[in-house]
Amino acid sequence: MPFSRLDKDAIVVASGVVELGLAACLALLSKERKHIGWASAAFFLAVFPGNVHQWRTGRSAPLLDTDRRRFARLLLQPVLVAWALWSTSGSTRVRPRSTAG
Repeated sequence: MPFSRLDKDAIVVASGVVELGLAACLALLSKERKHIGWASAAFFLAVFPGNVHQWRTGRSAPLLDTDRRRFARLLLQPVLVAWALWSTSGSTRVRPRSTAG
């Protein structure tokens, strides 16, 4: 049974709510950053097929009203996955500068 337009819109809204929820968790649950980072990366991977479908069918969304913009989002998706993992990896130590001269 194919999804109706309302169902597709509901999926888009729901995915936005999940994104906001993940962002809120990152802000509020600092001890769980690494797990939330993995959940965020998994979420970005999970929505990728939908983004491919949107690009292939030419379905517009706010700020995604051209094929070029929809395709650019596909190229940015792996960056989002890497960023979610890198930014929550827990490695916040900065190396001291060498004073040898």
